[in-house]
Amino acid sequence: MLSGWKSAFSKDSLEWKGEQSFADLVLIRTLPELKVFLDSVHIKLCLIKPYFETGDYPLVEPGELLPSFDCDSWEYAELPGFAIVAFARRLSYFAEIFQFDILHPLMEAVNFAEGAYCPLEGQIVAHNVQTIASRLPKVMQDDFRARFGRFETSALDYYPRLLPYILKTDRAHVMALDATEHFYLAGLNAAFPSDLDGELKRYGMRIGKFIPGNDDSYERNRMFVYQHLMELYGFPVVSERRTSSALFARKLHKMGESFLIRVLGQSDRTLTTYTHLGDAKQFPLVEKIALCRVDEDLKDVLRAVEAGDFFLDKARRVVILRVTYRQHIFNPQNPRQERALSVVKQEIIHPLSGAILGPVNIIKDSGNMFLRLSDIVHGEYTGRTVYNRAEIVENTDSDENRLKVLYAWLSKHQGRLVSYSEEFFDGLCKLLSDYLFAPENDKRFEALQDLRREVLNRLSYIRQARKIRVLEDLRQRRLQGRRINYRRMMTECVALLQELRFESVHYFEPLIETIIVHVEAVLNNRYLKVYLEPPEDRLSEAGVVIRKKYGQLVLLLDEFKAMRQARAQTPKPDRA
Repeated sequence: MLSGWKSAFSKDSLEWKGEQSFADLVLIRTLPELKVFLDSVHIKLCLIKPYFETGDYPLVEPGELLPSFDCDSWEYAELPGFAIVAFARRLSYFAEIFQFDILHPLMEAVNFAEGAYCPLEGQIVAHNVQTIASRLPKVMQDDFRARFGRFETSALDYYPRLLPYILKTDRAHVMALDATEHFYLAGLNAAFPSDLDGELKRYGMRIGKFIPGNDDSYERNRMFVYQHLMELYGFPVVSERRTSSALFARKLHKMGESFLIRVLGQSDRTLTTYTHLGDAKQFPLVEKIALCRVDEDLKDVLRAVEAGDFFLDKARRVVILRVTYRQHIFNPQNPRQERALSVVKQEIIHPLSGAILGPVNIIKDSGNMFLRLSDIVHGEYTGRTVYNRAEIVENTDSDENRLKVLYAWLSKHQGRLVSYSEEFFDGLCKLLSDYLFAPENDKRFEALQDLRREVLNRLSYIRQARKIRVLEDLRQRRLQGRRINYRRMMTECVALLQELRFESVHYFEPLIETIIVHVEAVLNNRYLKVYLEPPEDRLSEAGVVIRKKYGQLVLLLDEFKAMRQARAQTPKPDRA
């Protein structure tokens, strides 16, 4: 199963000769070609090999690849983990902005050679071997020297053989171009700089969540900003290895570097890649590759996978899934302001040829989402869920677990639920109501009122955010995808705010702020002044309605501002 990988993306195909080597020399000049090479090696040796060697490999649930990402629920110490950075240029050791142990390509010796034999060649080989060995656990050092003592370990030809040893080192390894403009293994033991405090505070101030010198705004919004910043780079708030990789990718992209960073976490079992190759100018491209099981309900996908023999394990419906993402600039006027990332493309990679099946839809299918929700409500869902970023819930065999999983599910998918159709959302609400408000469940919920209230509040937030999304469209004179006139715009705005006013018992501060922003934008529309200035007897029937609705909208806006003011004046509990 592991023999042979022919790249379908590269002009120069890569073909495996055996377990840890290629049929031809590996000569790579560009980052896209290097990415193909690394895909081949890392998928084979860091995903496929552990899958077959581990008796019960923890497959990644497709939903885990769907933003927002859950916090780690388990650490799989026996699985591989690593980080790598590659630069499409030569390195300048002193000028680099991170620390690492340098390795040298043999071309450095050739540049100094004056004859057929170069005495520096042996010194470079010995230096590279000793540098790598010194970073390995002591029990592996003698074995490494015996196996690689005479080999040019910096050449990419040997990278698959080196990788099992590199995986035992603590920090990242480095690739760059040599004097002939070919990639080589340029270093290891790299420490990525991670100015987390500075990045977090600068980002929070830029998006308006932090006020310089204001402790209250920092305490209130720190976790939101932290999560949003990490989500932009494909992670929840996680381990140092993944956090530093994400922030280093952010830094390199800002500097205009041509780079690739890849990190594999032992918790997420996912190859996450950042490159400058994406279309977005503000962010690097984010991509994830993992082993996933295709849901049995996705009949069309399963038929396509089987027809092309794309299964890694047909009996368990396991495939190699690659997901590409798009980052979103923070918009405080958007009711889905917590959304930092969305899925652009899903593809399945052939385990032997590297061919691509796609685009497919495995992790975003709304029907599949509804089935998962139904499983949760009926207590038939199994799988690890993280509740409130701390507690791991293993199943839904009790009402307590069911409510915790429901809350986590609604929190994860609230950004998508805001955008889904009325038909889908009505079905979702009915499914939840049949469980949460069923008279026969009242006694079962007596000791679980706080959890039940958490779920209802989350659902109320989503329901209000859906209405505010409509208000966002009305501001642009659009309703259900169609252009509307000013009279209809004002009428719909007033009706919508009257509905939201009666739901204000569930006060969500970010949503109130968004409502005020959108209503003020409507009232400041310059065209509406045409209906405000002349006497009423000179207005058309539509003009009279617009003026009346304008006045009602002003009063409603004042009510929402009064809510905000009352909230701001509510005494805060004393700190311990």
